[in-house]
Amino acid sequence: MFFNDFGQHCRRSEASSMEKRDLGLMAYAEAYALQESLVQEIAAGSSPEVLLLVEHPPVYTIGRTGSLENVLEPGVETVRINRGGDITYHAPGQLVGYPLLNLGRRGRDLRHYLRFLEEVMISTSADFGVAGTRREGKTGVWTEEGKLASIGAGARRWISMHGFALNVSLDLAGFSRIHPCGIVGCPMTSLSRIIGREVAIEQVKSRVVHHFEALLEDWLPLQVATA
Repeated sequence: MFFNDFGQHCRRSEASSMEKRDLGLMAYAEAYALQESLVQEIAAGSSPEVLLLVEHPPVYTIGRTGSLENVLEPGVETVRINRGGDITYHAPGQLVGYPLLNLGRRGRDLRHYLRFLEEVMISTSADFGVAGTRREGKTGVWTEEGKLASIGAGARRWISMHGFALNVSLDLAGFSRIHPCGIVGCPMTSLSRIIGREVAIEQVKSRVVHHFEALLEDWLPLQVATA
């Protein structure tokens, strides 16, 4: 499915061959398998780059170097995956984005890629009157009330996997069962909590797509392949 503002279907951007897919609500394992498949296709040159947007049923995921000591309650099941970062929580009302980009043609700089994802989240938050910021030494987007967006990425053959999770309107209680992102006492917040009213996730999707496309070529310009 392709979409532009507020979910309307559209063609691929004429400025880029990148696809945008709205997956709706999808089980984590299914979305992970889709990423794995697309990584192979993009690496082989048989598929364009793609931005996947999705919500997940409640699930805890933990990065390849994450510690189970950050699980606070017995019985919390986690899914170990090949991204950076520690443990986090996904649930409906959180917008998850999986950009599958050919970083081999976009600078081969994973740290710069993470800063790009933060910039997309900061710009999106600003559209809703929320001031998001970076914190030295910590990946993600923060506000005065707590952490608003988590970012954890990986790459295979320089094709990016995983991505960002922006808290829009989810029940934040799920974070109380873990040390989010491996940070003891890390307060989590959402756009809806900060603004004081329910924020429609479709509106947030629209702004994420807008800023992702607007910032991509400035931050990660596609390099022309040479013979």
